[in-house]
Amino acid sequence: MFGKIAADALGLSDIGSVIAPTDYDKVDADDYVMHEDQEKIFFLIKSKSDEYCFTNKALIHLDGTSAASKKRMLRRYNYSTHPVSNVLLETAGTIDMDVEVKFRLGSRDFSIDVHKKHIEQVKDLYKALFRISEMMHENEIALGHAKTSIDITSNTLGRGSAGATPTVEAFKELNQAAFAWLSGAQQKYWVKDFGFVFERYIKA
Repeated sequence: MFGKIAADALGLSDIGSVIAPTDYDKVDADDYVMHEDQEKIFFLIKSKSDEYCFTNKALIHLDGTSAASKKRMLRRYNYSTHPVSNVLLETAGTIDMDVEVKFRLGSRDFSIDVHKKHIEQVKDLYKALFRISEMMHENEIALGHAKTSIDITSNTLGRGSAGATPTVEAFKELNQAAFAWLSGAQQKYWVKDFGFVFERYIKA
């Protein structure tokens, strides 16, 4: 018990280790991965109080209060509803024991300390998160253009030719076509599964 309290006081309990894929089934976060829905762990950081589990669909965070307590809160942040942004990597100084990866999910800021011996693996995580943030920003812009385009088209066609009022049937057809087109654009630009990005950057 004294060792755990001392670790908290020195801040050592917050320094995480990267867990190897062969040991994913030995950590608590694995119990909350939706394997039934093809969710897969790509990167996992574990400290004495916390677990940060990066899957193809979400960050699963088991949030502990301290190394001396076994009580933890489970939080899940789906990338589709919590956009990734502000991705940073702080490397270790001469006397530092850890590197730090920082990012934002939606409105929540994260700062994860990882032992500097894992720097090469953390670099891969940084690249994956940074690329995801880039894609989300690009897709947000593209979806905005798509919505603007459909609004302009709808307004133009809705007025009819030579000022004629469109019939109810024509209006319904236009509305259905616009809805189908925009739904297709949302499916294209609103990505829920980023497994292909993690596979590109995370080395097994």
